[in-house]
Amino acid sequence: MSDPVIVSSGHSFERAAVEACKNLNFTPQLPDGTTPDFSTLIPNLALKSAILKWCQTTQTPPPHPPNNNLVQTLIPSTPNLIPSDKDSIFNQNPHHHAETEIPIRPTHLYSSSEESIATTSASTPPLQLSTRRSCCCSSSPSSSELEPATTPEEEEITTSLKNPNFDVVEETLLSLRKLTRVREETRLQLCTPRVLSALRSHVLSKHANVQVNALASLVNLSLEKTNKVKIVRSGMVPPLIEVLKNGSSEAQEHGAGALFSLSLDDANKTAIGVLGGLAPLLHMLRSDNELTRHDSALALYHLSLVQSNRSKMVKLGSVPVLLKMAKAGHMTGRVLLILGNLGSGSDGRAAMLDAGVVECLVGLLSRAELTRSTRESCVAVMYALSHGGLRFKAVAKAAGVVEVLQKFEKVGSERGRHKVRKILEVMRAKEVEEEDVDWEELLDSGLGCRTRGRLGGGLDESGANSAEF
Repeated sequence: MSDPVIVSSGHSFERAAVEACKNLNFTPQLPDGTTPDFSTLIPNLALKSAILKWCQTTQTPPPHPPNNNLVQTLIPSTPNLIPSDKDSIFNQNPHHHAETEIPIRPTHLYSSSEESIATTSASTPPLQLSTRRSCCCSSSPSSSELEPATTPEEEEITTSLKNPNFDVVEETLLSLRKLTRVREETRLQLCTPRVLSALRSHVLSKHANVQVNALASLVNLSLEKTNKVKIVRSGMVPPLIEVLKNGSSEAQEHGAGALFSLSLDDANKTAIGVLGGLAPLLHMLRSDNELTRHDSALALYHLSLVQSNRSKMVKLGSVPVLLKMAKAGHMTGRVLLILGNLGSGSDGRAAMLDAGVVECLVGLLSRAELTRSTRESCVAVMYALSHGGLRFKAVAKAAGVVEVLQKFEKVGSERGRHKVRKILEVMRAKEVEEEDVDWEELLDSGLGCRTRGRLGGGLDESGANSAEF
């Protein structure tokens, strides 16, 4: 590939091939039976860099862009191409969600990925729309809708979800929500391209009942490990991101739960980050809904296990946001887990040292009421930062890290004590070039200026969501 891109479904293709397919209104059917979504193209810089590096290592000429005319002549001769859906939900302007008249579900102490049924009271009037009550957003069949149903139950649900009668759609979604909550075999059978395509249009519905039940059904389907990649490849991530940006509180709760569930699969982590899921999830950490904050933090933890996502989060200005939450005592344990991941990269360590994470950790470890698990997490973050060289040692000496860690070494777990010993070894190490180091001058030096400038630029470029952090 000379110019690889990631499409909305998470697949990577040559840009020229994707553009040729779009020009000819064709969508290829992949060997696994799924069809890619070409609505969004994002440069796959990691893959392009890997290809060029391999070419340099093997002394192979780098690939040249294919001829567009040649690519277009090859497409019609391929037997498994299916006409694409011009009226896909992703080619339309996303709906902004109206104020819901449904009472917000109360906060519970369980994750929305283990959602329970909360039916709407009969006395609650449906949301009034200014347009005709219709839930079908597309008039032409997509490639996934042309595939035959595998079971009568799938056929019945798919047909009902496309029914022009609004009441039938609402009843079907509520039934799907109940079925997928309690029956594992149903979750496996109904996670098909046809059902996901029909469900996707209702995720962005203007009607609150329809949207919430569609999202809850999606969360239930995502509970099965084999379904997670299917859901991302169906193009469901962009609608979920739109829900986090503009949805009601209850819709955002289920949207965050769905992204958390999907982020558990390693194959989805990079795709969610590339498709823009990090900034909305960071914004959801400030949500008034406890479950939304909980699932957003867990999603960010799993997504930050990937280096590319860690770099994006640093550029989005996540470190100051997380640090402020830790100081305020908001989800301190989960925040520290995310910071521990960010600290494993050089850019993350630099941003954390500049933001004052070491001083914050010392303050947390000095609190008598801190739980043991939180103390262990503080030490884990400190251990990640200890790989920051002289910069870390200068900050740590000024913050009094040695005294605090010596106290922890007496009461911590074996794993925690091991990390403390490693940190103390770094602090006590005497090298020739360190003997004449002026620590105050080092602290006041401009070592962090480049990082601060980069972080500032990231905030300016990241749009409205990160600016609100």
